Amino acid sequence: SFQNVYSKLYSEDEEPQRRSIWENGIQECFLHNLKADLGMSTFRRGTNAYSDLTEEETAKFRKGYRDPDYHGNCTTWVRASNSDPPNSIDWRDQGLVTRIKDQGQCGACWAFSAIGSLEGQNKKKSDDLVALSEQQLVDCATNGVNNGCDGGLMSSAFEYIKTIDGEDTEKSYPYREEQGECEFNPDTVAAKVTGYVELPSGDENALKETVASVGPVSVAIDAGHSSFTSYKSGIYYEPNCSSKQFDHAVVVVGYGTEDGTDYWLLKNSWGESWGMNGYMKMARNKNNMCGVASKASYPLV
Repeated sequence: SFQNVYSKLYSEDEEPQRRSIWENGIQECFLHNLKADLGMSTFRRGTNAYSDLTEEETAKFRKGYRDPDYHGNCTTWVRASNSDPPNSIDWRDQGLVTRIKDQGQCGACWAFSAIGSLEGQNKKKSDDLVALSEQQLVDCATNGVNNGCDGGLMSSAFEYIKTIDGEDTEKSYPYREEQGECEFNPDTVAAKVTGYVELPSGDENALKETVASVGPVSVAIDAGHSSFTSYKSGIYYEPNCSSKQFDHAVVVVGYGTEDGTDYWLLKNSWGESWGMNGYMKMARNKNNMCGVASKASYPLV
């Protein structure tokens, strides 16, 4: 059963409400998947660990991206003169991507997005793929813009790591799903940041070139739709998505084309029950779907 698969324990009073949310969700997914079967949609929906949550509950962990128009000491993106990116790339195949992580009920997507990009850059530089600590950012990177489980910004996370001169390993500073005292330890640092680059806003070609030449890139998106929360497979296309209002952050770890439709390969931080074992293919070259190219950045190491 759903409760057993996702280890859900309900009180007697709570059970009917949870069942009702879950049943409504299944109905919504079923109707959507009928459309997919008829070729009217490029993606499918299904149940996952979030299928029994209210809108307020999903908003709690989904709304982890804050955008106070912060531009720290970022480096300007410059187009490479000999840029001819390949038709597809998947950095998982090149060993630049760690396993899927799970932010839980804490709005720390900004930390997971920043770390996902840094893990890739660090691997390119040191030839060692090391899982880095999101918890350090949640606890320590509280520089006005970032606020632990209540949201933050990837570029200010990079700024913090540069200032403190180090990012601990996940093993030495594991994730706890809540904000606590800063326990940064300079002795367990596994990566450093010298700065960061912000890509031209809304330019999907610039994002493609950067992902191809640099590696995984941190991006902000509009994930505020039930179709996103229940995404299961295929290429995500949501006509109601905004390219200007963002509430979530993920990592672009590749791109490609499937059955004639271009897509971005996104690494999310909602565990493996969500999407394609934690990943999503999002429509590419469809007017900057969900703002995927609006707030892209990566760290310099």
